[in-house]
Amino acid sequence: MKKPLILLCSLFLLATSIQAQVEGLPANPVPGKCYIRCVTPEQYETSEKRMLARPAYSTLKKVPAEYKTVEERVMVKAASKKYVAYPAEYKTETETYQIEDPYNEITIIPAKLGIKSETIEVKPKVARWEYQSSAENCKSDDPRDCMVLCYVEHPAEFRNVNSQTVENDATYNKVKKGGKSMTITRQVVAKEARYETIEIPAEYKTITKRQLVKDEDVIKTEVPAEYAVETIQLVKDKGGVAVWEEIDCKLTDTNVLPINYELGSARLTADARSLIDSKLVKLMKDKPNIRVQISSHTDSRGTSDANMALSQARAESVVNYLVGRGIQRSRLVAKGYGETQLKNRCADGVECTEEEHAVNRRTEFRVLSN
Repeated sequence: MKKPLILLCSLFLLATSIQAQVEGLPANPVPGKCYIRCVTPEQYETSEKRMLARPAYSTLKKVPAEYKTVEERVMVKAASKKYVAYPAEYKTETETYQIEDPYNEITIIPAKLGIKSETIEVKPKVARWEYQSSAENCKSDDPRDCMVLCYVEHPAEFRNVNSQTVENDATYNKVKKGGKSMTITRQVVAKEARYETIEIPAEYKTITKRQLVKDEDVIKTEVPAEYAVETIQLVKDKGGVAVWEEIDCKLTDTNVLPINYELGSARLTADARSLIDSKLVKLMKDKPNIRVQISSHTDSRGTSDANMALSQARAESVVNYLVGRGIQRSRLVAKGYGETQLKNRCADGVECTEEEHAVNRRTEFRVLSN
């Protein structure tokens, strides 16, 4: 069925011109031409938003302690005197020497990173006037009597973006480790000799030990923050302006798109895409305010549910292709009818030729009124 349109005839040119000025109809209409009432769609532009993906934090690297080897001469037997008649008496003593200094062992505790989720608005909320028509059940000869002007609000769109946070920065602990000692046993004079004195020299021993030159340390490195760029949409033009588009009168009726689909598939072939380019892409770019319905039908073979799903998928394939060619999705309507609108007698249980079934397997389009 045709959507509301205005066919202006030359016999009523004068009356129509006066009515157009009063009721907002097309100005300066051409006799024999068709006009369709459209609402300009909203226009968007993309923008990039820089988001913090990971904050700056620091890392720590442990530097080992440094030692040097030194020698030390240690007395192991003290000098004494010996008497011929009465020798000296000795007693044994022990003494502990530190031969390796201890160091502070460092244990690094890495930075702990967390994750946070942030919701950003990628498409703002818009509201616009939209005409809704029930022309199929219209009782009036004037289709405008069945049009309702509604103020429709379209909600904003949001996206969750995850980013990292620093819960605990890197730190370290020190624990005393290492260190060695040696116990030296030596004899000391308990009682001096008497009478003849004999000098007994002291005895020494050379020991080797490691001496701490530089304790363990850490080197701190700053890791810079990382950012991600998100693409968002902004409203450039809210649209919603009522305009009249001159249109080929045939385009308001159903027009067949002779698309040959593969059996049971909704995939568009190269020939089908070329056909859509020539039939629809150019039309919608030349007429940027019109809306188009894509309708798909099947024959009666197969279940009704499967045919309905297949026809919807085929209609949406055409819509998705048009969107990929730069046509706004809001200007397109995909509708699958399955086997509900057969054009001949070939219903369930009726034997028909392949040519008769092919008549019902069709994809159509028509221009809608906004």
